[in-house]
Amino acid sequence: VQLQAFGGGLVQAGGSLRLSCAASGLGSSRYRMGWFRRTPGKEREFVAVGTKYAPSVRGRFTISSDNAENTVYLQMNSLRPEDTAVYYCAAALRTADSFADYYNVETYDYWGQGTQVTVSS
Repeated sequence: VQLQAFGGGLVQAGGSLRLSCAASGLGSSRYRMGWFRRTPGKEREFVAVGTKYAPSVRGRFTISSDNAENTVYLQMNSLRPEDTAVYYCAAALRTADSFADYYNVETYDYWGQGTQVTVSS
């Protein structure tokens, strides 16, 4: 199983970026993909999954997917310097008991390599 995330880069505050994450090797398995991010000195934090978003990005970020291409996207608008982080996509094979479990890193089985997003002020 491999998740490849790309699309990060350097952008000015107020700008936009679109991250992509392509999954391969999952075959016909049912899975859910989400996005997380990590800033230096902090734990990896939830960003988006399904129709749910972290409060800090709600209204600015949009997660979407192309099931035929096994790809999930994260459209990031109105970027802020505090959005600077390494962004990770992740795939969960198990069905969580509660959807809120998908906000937790422990729920996910596979992780992409991360893509750096830097927002300058």
